[in-house]
Amino acid sequence: MINYKHLHYFWMAAREGGIARASERLHLTPQTISAQLSLLGEYLGVQLFNRVGRNLELTEAGRLVLSYTDEIFSLGNELEEAIHHLPDSRPRVFRVGVVDVLPKPIAHRILIPALRISDPVRLTCREASLEVLLAELSVHRLDLVLADRPIPSTVSTRGFSHKLGECAVSFFATKRMKTQLKLGSDFPHCLAGAPLLLPSLGTQLRAGIDRWLDKHRIHPLIIAEFDDSALMKAFGQEGVGIFSAPAAIESEVERQYDVTAIGRVDEVKEHFYAISVERRVMHPIASAVMDAGRDLLFAD
Repeated sequence: MINYKHLHYFWMAAREGGIARASERLHLTPQTISAQLSLLGEYLGVQLFNRVGRNLELTEAGRLVLSYTDEIFSLGNELEEAIHHLPDSRPRVFRVGVVDVLPKPIAHRILIPALRISDPVRLTCREASLEVLLAELSVHRLDLVLADRPIPSTVSTRGFSHKLGECAVSFFATKRMKTQLKLGSDFPHCLAGAPLLLPSLGTQLRAGIDRWLDKHRIHPLIIAEFDDSALMKAFGQEGVGIFSAPAAIESEVERQYDVTAIGRVDEVKEHFYAISVERRVMHPIASAVMDAGRDLLFAD
């Protein structure tokens, strides 16, 4: 079994950039740390460092070991924090990953109940791609992931997808653009030739919109494509083009961006999921958030 004290010495030496600085942090002699690193390398059967002048440089095997030790000691720090939170009333940490393509108003409305429960909660949100967030969920750096799709079959991460709901898609334009282009009078055919802002290719929503446009033989003028739905709305607010958003937040989008809905498409659906490492979610805050999302946002 790996000696975790040796592993900690290696971690400090790698992070501090050398044995001398690690010895200062650990209050040990450089000779002691060097000897322990040699024992760790012998046990693993690899060379962890190369000497470059007076400095140490991680080998390829050393970089692999460092990636694991980062996770090990990060989890150790989280364990200490969790234990320290047990006996007193400090806020319970709820760590959520939000997929970068998920509309922020939807994420906000799903998560806000977490800050309204009786027990104190400290919410931390991490935004990234689904693949990155699933990797962090698998090593318990996150308690829940909010996504626009379930776990892809191509991803090996173990987890469970819980559907929160779905809704139609609404299209929006500034009042000036609506008047100029006579939008809304013959929706959706009024979109033909009209400037359109779309989600990036490869997203679930974009695929649905493209199929719907092809079905109705509508050919808009695509002005721009976005990974970030908030940035797309900001361009739409400036009158650059027509944009889409979930119908569940139609009135909120109209109010926030000073635009008007010109039509709703029931054939195109946006889907919303909460992903956990548990089939039955036992985390009380995660469970409350999921229940509130279903009841308040997607209830018929």
